[in-house]
Amino acid sequence: MEMSGPGVSRHSCTVKRRRWGRLRQQWKLLGLFEIDQQHEFYSLTCMMKEGLCAAVQNTIDNPLPLSEDDYTLEVIQIHKDFKMETYAGPVFASLRRSLGMTEKEYQQSLSSEGSYLQFISNSKSKADFFLTNDKRFFLKTQSKREVRFLLSNLRIYMEHLEKYPHSLVHVVFCVQKYFIVMQSVFYPDDRITARYDIKGCEVSRWTAPAPEGSQIIVVLKDLNFEGQFIQLDQQCPWLLRQVEIDTAFLQTLNVLDYSLLLAHQPLHQDELSQSLSFATLIMRAKKSVNATSSPTPTSQNRRLLPNFKNPLHVIDGPEQRYFIGIIDIFTVYGFKKRLEHLWKSLRHPRQTFSTVSPPAYCHRLCQWVQDHTK
Repeated sequence: MEMSGPGVSRHSCTVKRRRWGRLRQQWKLLGLFEIDQQHEFYSLTCMMKEGLCAAVQNTIDNPLPLSEDDYTLEVIQIHKDFKMETYAGPVFASLRRSLGMTEKEYQQSLSSEGSYLQFISNSKSKADFFLTNDKRFFLKTQSKREVRFLLSNLRIYMEHLEKYPHSLVHVVFCVQKYFIVMQSVFYPDDRITARYDIKGCEVSRWTAPAPEGSQIIVVLKDLNFEGQFIQLDQQCPWLLRQVEIDTAFLQTLNVLDYSLLLAHQPLHQDELSQSLSFATLIMRAKKSVNATSSPTPTSQNRRLLPNFKNPLHVIDGPEQRYFIGIIDIFTVYGFKKRLEHLWKSLRHPRQTFSTVSPPAYCHRLCQWVQDHTK
């Protein structure tokens, strides 16, 4: 029986407010804060949502084949209280299509009615981190220099992803002025039990874990992982090889300070079985082959992708599901970083720290993965 009337309406609103209140409280416990009207970033995120919605609509309305000019395309859209400049929009739209993501799906996540969330990171970066309400996409403020670095290497980046469509180098979906949109490596995160940010060194690479029984999200570091292993069994060789490929690519860009994000969750009982039906094998094989926009068979080091919402960053071991990706690829080894390397060498003799040359950084992270994977 359907009931209506003022009393029922008030009751319904009260229930919704209570549910919303409980959800907000859970977010605070997890280190996430709803960006409501009282939040300092409310106006900014409202503009971001409006601008992103319009920018994606532009790619929906103009689904043209990708051209070389698109790599340097800058589109300015004027809104009531601000203007939004989008860089290389068609290129990133092409990238999203190659991953099986529709523009409508992407737009809906970025501009849904639910408020963005602020993520309180323990990173030393001065960047601000936001999450879409469904926690599928990260939005991170960037410096003009970092954005220009990415755009100047965008063609090389896309060629790498075309050649190695199962790359762990974290996919950037969009660049605006001046922030980027990225799919979260840890999506969906409902059962993740631990998260790590790995750089392969020792100095400042330990974080106090959350108190036992607490729901607070703490991203742990290298020293917190000591004594543990990424247990992949048959997929171990693939991971070692892909990390070698990706870090060698980042070395050619002369960058350092990137991180290997790592998280794990226990497999459900019905996921522990390694036997797959023929139909499932065909479906996963098709997903693995189609995860590239390249029309030529140039891709290498493929694996059988899981039937999962975030397949490029998900690897199932015998007992655990791992979320793995390489992020923060914008730090160039220039004069400032060379001076920082010299200073840290004097301050931390015989200890490993993050600021080293790109070849040394590449080798060290590969060695860490090799030592901690089996």
